[in-house]
Amino acid sequence: MRSHILPFNSLKFGWRWPAATLFFALALAGLLMGVSLSERPSVYTADILTKAYYSLGLFVVGGLDLGTPIGGPLIGRVFLWVAYFGAPILAASALIDAILRVITPHEWRLHRIKNHIVIVGSGELTITYLKALRDIDKKVSVVIIDNQIDKLRKHELRTQFSANVIIGDITHSYFINRLHLLQARKVLMLGEDNLQSYDAANKILKRFPNLEQKIIIHCNSIRFMRSMSGSKVAKSCINFNSYQLAAIGLTNNYLKSHFLKTKPKDVVVIAGFGLFGQTILEELSQYAEKEIDTLAILSKDAHRRMLVVNEQAKLSPFVKREIIEGNISHPEMWEKLAKNVDLDTSEPIIILGTGSAEENLRSALWLKEKYPNALIFSRSHHPSQFAQEVGQEYGIKSVSITQLMKENFPKAWLTS
Repeated sequence: MRSHILPFNSLKFGWRWPAATLFFALALAGLLMGVSLSERPSVYTADILTKAYYSLGLFVVGGLDLGTPIGGPLIGRVFLWVAYFGAPILAASALIDAILRVITPHEWRLHRIKNHIVIVGSGELTITYLKALRDIDKKVSVVIIDNQIDKLRKHELRTQFSANVIIGDITHSYFINRLHLLQARKVLMLGEDNLQSYDAANKILKRFPNLEQKIIIHCNSIRFMRSMSGSKVAKSCINFNSYQLAAIGLTNNYLKSHFLKTKPKDVVVIAGFGLFGQTILEELSQYAEKEIDTLAILSKDAHRRMLVVNEQAKLSPFVKREIIEGNISHPEMWEKLAKNVDLDTSEPIIILGTGSAEENLRSALWLKEKYPNALIFSRSHHPSQFAQEVGQEYGIKSVSITQLMKENFPKAWLTS
């Protein structure tokens, strides 16, 4: 794997192998010219293999066991003296480098690294990105830096994704200087601390302006991301939220085709109006305004959340809206909705997007029996083979946030 062979490559194709070849050639040439050794006078009459063996021995014990060069032409003795000093010094420097590799392994993994991807953060978002990256590019060097990484995650990053892992704070100049950012392909801020991500991006851009529009910042808070959108650092970077990416994937992969297939305008029900539901609404307002007749929002605290979305995203009331507050698992919620919206004769889209995968799946099964014509989505965070199989059995679409993200990372984020 790349993270483990990088130091070897640096040794193999660096300056030491040519130097070693030179010293060996000088020692052998001196012996072939007729130079003898004070402790091994018989070398004068020895065959070429014996002389080659003595020449290689200079890298191990120098001339301590062989004695000093004597006799033969002057140029031959000069060749041999150069090898006497050069070979043991070269061997000692290789030993020192090996020790340094053990003491500071990450320094050696980064030796001469270039055209690499730097990822800040080691959480699930990083894993999702690396899976998508390795599907496309298995060779690009990856450097991951985080304040804390447990041993199991560090092992996973190194063995499964061939990543170089460093424990440190990306906002510190010490670590910024050691990431070879001048040669980096791109930098991804995928950590949990939003302020730290923008702070680090700001420092990096000041030091390496060549990375403008090559720094990708993930912000856990959509409200904070929107509030930062006018700042200089945000304009110089690519900003995104994981739920936004998943909502884009859901809209492009599933909803648009349904809109095209159905002739009358559609009914869309978003049950659960957290970040995922809110970002779905934003996507629909941009790309499906003419395809939707009625939009229904079912969620706890739905009115307040709708006000926040309208204020932050500045959405226009592009369709008829039905907003009902309460627990989506309560049948009374759906009875209220059915009084105002036709869910029987149409082919409504129902998205169960609460944070509880169990509740979403249970409600999806109940709704599919009640409204068999409906296109129903049950959301989970991670892919579930069980949920997929149940969904296929009952005609329900089981979608996961991480899978939608993995499938919808922009290609430019994964390639050079």
